[in-house]
This record gives sequence, C-alpha cells and structure tokens, in this order.
Amino acid sequence: MKIIKFNAVWCPGCLVMKSRWKKVCNEIPDLDITNYDYDIDTDMVKKYNIGKILPVTIFLNKEEEVERLIGEISYNKLIETINKYRGF
Repeated sequence: MKIIKFNAVWCPGCLVMKSRWKKVCNEIPDLDITNYDYDIDTDMVKKYNIGKILPVTIFLNKEEEVERLIGEISYNKLIETINKYRGF
C-alpha cells in the first residue's frame, strides 16, 4: 500500500491533520507516504484530480487508487483505513 497526501500551507484542516499523521507515523513507522503541496506540485494535483477541498489522502494498491479521504479525518478513521489496506 502506498499513501499520497495533498496539503497546503494555508489550509487549516491540513494543519490539524499534520499532528494526527505524526501520531499515526509514530505508531506505524513503515508506511510508504508521499506528500505533495497543492500549490507547488500542480502536475500531481492535476494527475489525481484534486479538487478545492484539502487535505486529500489517497490510498493506492500499486498504482491503482483504492480509497480517497477528503478533509479532516479522525485519527481512528485513519488507523481503520490503513489497516484495511495494509496487506496490499
């Protein structure tokens, strides 16, 4: 499983999620996560059809998208979703 995250420095929800993701990464350090900046990584924003609501987290099985979470997500939902796809 690969996780890609889209954030922006001006996004309040992204700041909230930053601490939740830090906690997740401390508990599950072997996650394959790539971060993209909404304003800088415009090619990736277009490739993944990222809308105006941030943050966006995309879970991939190889290169195929299996789930997309948009907006602020609870810590428990993050863990639940990661565990759902962890075997991929």
